[in-house]
Amino acid sequence: MSTAQHKIGSGFGATSTADDVLQGIDLTGKLALVTGGYSGIGLETTRALARAGARVVVPARRPAVAEQALTDVSGVELDELDLGDLESVRGFSERFLASGRTLDLVIDSAGIMACPETRVGPGWEAQFATNHLGHFALVNRLWPAIAPGGARVVSVSSRGHHLSGIRWDDLHWRRGYDKWAAYGQAKTANVLFAVQLDRLGRDAGVRAFALHPGGIITPLQRHLAKEEMIERGWIDEDGNVLNPQGFKTPQQGAATQVWAATSPQLDGIGGVYLEDCDIAEPAPQGEERFGVKDWAIDPEQAARLWDLSAELTGVDAFAA
Repeated sequence: MSTAQHKIGSGFGATSTADDVLQGIDLTGKLALVTGGYSGIGLETTRALARAGARVVVPARRPAVAEQALTDVSGVELDELDLGDLESVRGFSERFLASGRTLDLVIDSAGIMACPETRVGPGWEAQFATNHLGHFALVNRLWPAIAPGGARVVSVSSRGHHLSGIRWDDLHWRRGYDKWAAYGQAKTANVLFAVQLDRLGRDAGVRAFALHPGGIITPLQRHLAKEEMIERGWIDEDGNVLNPQGFKTPQQGAATQVWAATSPQLDGIGGVYLEDCDIAEPAPQGEERFGVKDWAIDPEQAARLWDLSAELTGVDAFAA
């Protein structure tokens, strides 16, 4: 293992909010991009960054919905982006690059979870394509605008990465589909992406992080039947969230990604997986609640996935 996966004692924790971790941090003059920045923890991330002085670009698959959600947030601009459509990714990236601006913070917060078997593009499994390949293409296309000497790229993963490593022999689930294992593979890919991006970008002063935001009831659960959430103990028969499950509020759920993007405590660090506003420890064998699995931070798998993703998307900012 080549990453420093050990807690640093940040002073924050599971109940810290995005505003808590931004105390004393002035983001005036900074430009951030937050995918999914109009729903769930992405919306709270946008709000917190804007309150701290940043200007925030929010690319949205549903611009009208995003406009309504962000109507009370100043310093935000919207554009159209569908991460499941590489032509949409290309179009958004070209429009942004044409503005001549540089990005200080990129937070890849958008995603889908446990959806029915769905194919996008050339038949790609939708969770892997949207959560990983779309963000891979986006960051690589935007690389000329990602500010050297201080920019951070944050890849929002999940504890769901415990459910599956990369299925190298059946990446797109053509031999039987399991919605939760497919989600796990996509979330593992989010971590491996950050590991390799940090390796490739650190000489330019760009650092990358991955994280688990915590369990939060948000629109991310849109594909789950009420009965399934009741069976898992997430909600009761009336739809009330069951606190014994340890769910965070959206403001608490946004904290770790905001901390990753802005905290001076992470200066000089990168390529690590975070949870509860600190660096996570390696997950012991059999542990399914905390920590990071070895397969998600393996540098060889990270490099292999990068090369495969570049082949699939046709984009690689670091190609020789």
